Amino acid sequence: MKDTNYIESIKTVVENALKEDIGRGDLTSLACLEPNPMTAQIKAKCDGVLSGIKPVLFAFDIVDSANIIRPVKNDGDSFSFGDIIFEIEGFNQTILTVERTALNFLGHLSGVASLTNKFVEKVKGTDCKILDTRKTTPGLRLLEKEAVTHGGGYNHRIGLYDMILIKDNHISSVGSIKNAIKQTAEFLDTPDFRIQFDTTKDKIEIEVEVATEDQLTEAIECGVMRLLLDNQSLDSLEAMVQKARQLNPHVKLEASGNVNLETVESIAQTGVDFISIGALTHSAVIADFTLLTDEG
Repeated sequence: MKDTNYIESIKTVVENALKEDIGRGDLTSLACLEPNPMTAQIKAKCDGVLSGIKPVLFAFDIVDSANIIRPVKNDGDSFSFGDIIFEIEGFNQTILTVERTALNFLGHLSGVASLTNKFVEKVKGTDCKILDTRKTTPGLRLLEKEAVTHGGGYNHRIGLYDMILIKDNHISSVGSIKNAIKQTAEFLDTPDFRIQFDTTKDKIEIEVEVATEDQLTEAIECGVMRLLLDNQSLDSLEAMVQKARQLNPHVKLEASGNVNLETVESIAQTGVDFISIGALTHSAVIADFTLLTDEG
C-alpha cells in the first residue's frame, strides 16, 4: 500500500473529490473575495485518533501549490477537542475552496481510525488482532484500510486478488471443502495463475469459512492453516477453538459476525487469533474538525 501506485491512486481519489465539489469554480469565493494572503488552522472538535494527512495535503496542493500547510500531528496520533491539527498559509480564495473536501477526508478517515482504536483497546491483554474487511466505501478502500492501521488494527485482504477466502457459497457450489481445496490447489499449479497474478502459490494464503465442527475438522485435515468462524455464538466459538487447537495448535482462527464494542472482548477471550469487523469502515462516525481563519 506504500508504493508509487498507491500514492498515485490517492491523488486520483482526491482530484475526483475536488472536481465533484468545485466543478467550474467556487462561485461564492470568486464573487465576494479579492485574492489576499490568509492564515488558518484546522482544529479538532472532538477526541480521537488521527488519519487522513496525505489526502488533506494533496487537496491543498492540487488546488493551489502556493499553499503552505503544516501538519502539527501525525497519522495515528491521539487528539483532543481544541487541538490544532494543521497550520495553513496561502490565499483566501483557494483555502476556502479546498476546505470542505479536506475536512471530509480528515473527518471520515479519523472516524475510522478512532473506532478501530476503541476495538483495539477492548482486546488489550489478549493475543487477538482486530482486522478490517472489504466492506469499504467504493473508491476509498486504500485510505480506509490505512486508517484502520492508524487506529492500531490490521488489514485483511485488500481485494479479491491477494488472498484466497473460500466461503460458504464457494463450498456449496463445489460440494464440499475437500473439493474446494482440491480445485484451488490445482488452479495454483497452473501457468494461468502465475501469469495473471504475477506471483507463486507459496505467497498466497488460503482461508476457509467453516460453520460446524465437522467442517472445521474437514478443513484442517485438508491442510488448511487459517479458518473463518462466522456468526458463531460464544459457546460454539469456544468449542470450535478448542477443537481446532486439538487437531492443529498452529492453525489460525478468525471470528466475525455479531461483533460490537460490547461483545468484542468476550470473543477475543475465546482464544481466536483475529476478529474481523466490517463496522470499522462502514459504520464509523465522522470525527469533527473545523477550519478557522485568522479573521475568524
